[in-house]
Amino acid sequence: QAVVGFEYGYSVASPEALVLWEAQFGDFANGAQTIIDEFIVSGQAKWTQQSGVVLLLPHGYEGQGPDHSSARLERFLQLAAEDAFTVAQPSNPANYFHMLRQQALGELHRPLIVMTPKSMLRNKLAVSDPSEFTQGSWKPVLNDPTIEDPSKVTSVLLCSGKIRWDLANARSQAGKDGHVAIIAVERLYPLPTKDLVKQLNRFDGLHELRWVQDEPANQGAWPFMALNLQERLAEAEPSKNWRLTEITRPESSAPSVGSASIHLQQQRALMEAALA
Repeated sequence: QAVVGFEYGYSVASPEALVLWEAQFGDFANGAQTIIDEFIVSGQAKWTQQSGVVLLLPHGYEGQGPDHSSARLERFLQLAAEDAFTVAQPSNPANYFHMLRQQALGELHRPLIVMTPKSMLRNKLAVSDPSEFTQGSWKPVLNDPTIEDPSKVTSVLLCSGKIRWDLANARSQAGKDGHVAIIAVERLYPLPTKDLVKQLNRFDGLHELRWVQDEPANQGAWPFMALNLQERLAEAEPSKNWRLTEITRPESSAPSVGSASIHLQQQRALMEAALA
């Protein structure tokens, strides 16, 4: 708590600096909750203080147990309002780089909350070409580069973070490459509705969208998406009649199960449901 308080103060006093605080695991953010709630997410509303501090919160369902799985993404999305801060969960190195670059050099000065799964450091799919670092910019929504013919797509999966790569593996194993599109929502708040609609409009005759997440149904991004995304999409494209459904783990009082074998069972069931 004292450390994140110091970093927040430093970011207020030195707005030109890129100040980052990384929790070892998601549970470490629990001890910093007083500073997070009182200053970081509501400092502008309460104290008219501007901060560009970045919180890097390890968040990923990797079979390590409840305290090592969730940085309580749902809490940050519940607190998000009035563009007070940004919540992101990038899925590849180049987009992560451009996100931090924009945070440091962009005109908008507000806190940035980033969910950072540790397993993506070792994931061979979560890579970027060197040219992607020297060109381009931060993309709140990433399309599916494997889809060559959008007319063949029968299902679209919306997701965020490392589950993008789990779904890509499962899709290949199920033999559904080219028929199931995986769209990564890299910025969860503010909702990138315009960018998302641009990607969805590539697929004619699309009715059902599936939001797929690692977290239980009462946690993660789904409660926020159920409350906001369906309405935003209907406002942006009223003629499309897109219907948003969820693919999640069952509701739970804990962030995740404590058994690695049960975690794997749940993971298999999640992938099967997403691709059914």
